[in-house]
Amino acid sequence: MRGGPSVLGIVLAGGEGKRLLPLTADRAKPAVTFGGTYRLVDFVLSNLVNGDILRMCVLTQYKSHSLDRHVSTTWRMSSLLGNYVTPVPAQQRLGPRWYLGSADAILQSLNLVHDERPDYIAVFGADHVYRMDPRQMLAQHVENGAGVTVAGIRVPRTEASSFGVITPGADGVQVERFLEKPADPPGLPGDPERVFASMGNYLFTTKVLVDALHRDAEDENSVHDMGGSILPMLTERGMAQVYDFQENHVPGESAREHGYWRDVGTLDSYYDAHMDLISPEPEFGLDNRRWPIYTHPGQLPPARFVAGGIATDSIVSPGCVIRGQVSRSVLSPGVVVAEGAMVQGSVLHDNVRVGRGAVVRGSILDKNVDVPPGATIGVNPARDQELYTVSKNGVIALGKGQPVV
Repeated sequence: MRGGPSVLGIVLAGGEGKRLLPLTADRAKPAVTFGGTYRLVDFVLSNLVNGDILRMCVLTQYKSHSLDRHVSTTWRMSSLLGNYVTPVPAQQRLGPRWYLGSADAILQSLNLVHDERPDYIAVFGADHVYRMDPRQMLAQHVENGAGVTVAGIRVPRTEASSFGVITPGADGVQVERFLEKPADPPGLPGDPERVFASMGNYLFTTKVLVDALHRDAEDENSVHDMGGSILPMLTERGMAQVYDFQENHVPGESAREHGYWRDVGTLDSYYDAHMDLISPEPEFGLDNRRWPIYTHPGQLPPARFVAGGIATDSIVSPGCVIRGQVSRSVLSPGVVVAEGAMVQGSVLHDNVRVGRGAVVRGSILDKNVDVPPGATIGVNPARDQELYTVSKNGVIALGKGQPVV
């Protein structure tokens, strides 16, 4: 940030994403396709770049090849200005071990911090769908002199066991308690059925983070996790504050989109977030030119609709050929829907082929799935349950290239 404080972005992108299987069977969760042409990691990187944080390290670990390749080929910054986005795989710099947790991942990568010498460090997660201007969070952090500022969002108490839960002080800013994924979380004062959940986005004063990481490394009982270890430690020391995501305003957003944030860590939440994109008045739109989500769509021709093919309330990416009927669906590049085929309420990844007369409903098909002519998915629930992965809410998922029976 020219003329302002220097900020290094560290994006935590090493998670396995087990709850998103089979989509994560062959790739890291941040590399999973979203919205047709994007990867999940594109959302956090776009927010940081749009917010003038132009030097970023993406820490990777599990099944990271496609993620590393995407970041390396897509996110090329100006070397003339010294800006960069670089994937950083696990390197075992502190001995023959992989990352023990997200805090240990940063500890093992402190050479990046020492080389850059930033005033502040933005540690953001890589698998959420949202828009956020990090400059506004940074302004609060600097003004209040916090050691760490964590972004918080109000969620129903029934969902809180999946998140870090923040108990704010009387001033609404100081963090009194930070509980990582509690079974029985306390509700907010005056709103007992909701909690302040951590979004997994943190802003640290550099010295505070470095000291906390070294202190945590010496604790044999620590889980070495940002939410499970570092935030509780700094909360006890009175150095943690919360930033209310509802106070964040992104240029070009609609009133309906304001405050939108989705953790797409399960098949159901991943599917629901796609349905948010294609509603008549989308809860989250991809066409905000004042705060764009960047990616590289590839060199493909425009989508074609031939032989009476139609698509309604859908996203259809370049390279698609539609001869059948598509409704309430998201199609990634290269999808082919043959004559007489029907695709309804589904998410199809790259190069999926739906044969003549086939039916696909309420499904997520990973790349290169070939649905034979006349086959059905999402028509016979009992049969689908036997053959494929079916989520709690009944969403059917097929992995990369999985045969359709």
